[in-house]
Amino acid sequence: MIFAYYLHDLSPFFIKFTDGIKIHWYGLAYVLGFYLTYRVMYFLAKRGLSEIKPDAVADFITMVALFGLVLGGRLGYMLLYNFDEFIHAPWTLFLINQGGMASHGGIAGVTLFCGWYAWKHKISWAGIGDSIVCGAPLGVFLGRIANFINGELFGHVTTVSWAVKFPTEILHEDFVKQGGDPALRDEVWQRGLQHSPDIIAYFEKFRGGRAELEQILHPRHPSQLYEALGEGLLLSAILIFLRLRFPRLRQGIIAGLFFILYAIARIALEYVRQPDSGSEMIMGLTKGQFFSTFMFIVGGLFIGYGLIWGKSPPGPAAAKA
Repeated sequence: MIFAYYLHDLSPFFIKFTDGIKIHWYGLAYVLGFYLTYRVMYFLAKRGLSEIKPDAVADFITMVALFGLVLGGRLGYMLLYNFDEFIHAPWTLFLINQGGMASHGGIAGVTLFCGWYAWKHKISWAGIGDSIVCGAPLGVFLGRIANFINGELFGHVTTVSWAVKFPTEILHEDFVKQGGDPALRDEVWQRGLQHSPDIIAYFEKFRGGRAELEQILHPRHPSQLYEALGEGLLLSAILIFLRLRFPRLRQGIIAGLFFILYAIARIALEYVRQPDSGSEMIMGLTKGQFFSTFMFIVGGLFIGYGLIWGKSPPGPAAAKA
């Protein structure tokens, strides 16, 4: 059966005032992700299920967003996925507007910042972790939705009825491996066409239009949406449910479950995601899968700490006092 697969034609810009002034969906996803995390943490703090008091949540989220997630995510991307450029041009670390953020780096950055914050304010590091991990996956959810809108990080070739044809596939090395014309790939690169609408416009103006473009593209898993649900929405729902269902659960266990469940979801879903161009496999695993394996260790340490030394949150009574 031949399906009329959806041709991805979404713009990465939420609003474009001029060529130099525009708001990206990706940036909007970050802002909204911070806000939703704040709402979840504030909700838990009001119920005595957080180490951070309700009136301190806003400042905490602001600092963790800047010094933990953004800095950690960018540094993680440069170290884990773009190390050669980082060594030869270290100032590119600060070129955040050019893209390039790693979720593992962001998680590590947030974890370390929470440790510093706990030390400074003399509160439980594990307790902070239990709160922030309940809301943080909502930011992952929105980030993956933005990845889909951008037409990046798409999946392997497939024949499922909900597959998507991404024009940005032409920029990926897998396009040539799947039988695509290398001269076309070079032409698109030379013209600086990075987004679906630009590539579609190029085909409509200089080639055979959308029909030709759809003919040469391959239907692929919308793996960004799979990850949005698995690593984001579902994970957040599970952790919030556990936090509310077991309010006296010892500090550190919820945080540990986040690391373990995120690693399981990431490793499983990476099997349908196309690795980045030039990305090397490590021990038969993609980089995303390989780095996720270490999260099992971190998660186990948090759970072990919670079972042995962890205290229970103060609870609703303390919150009202």
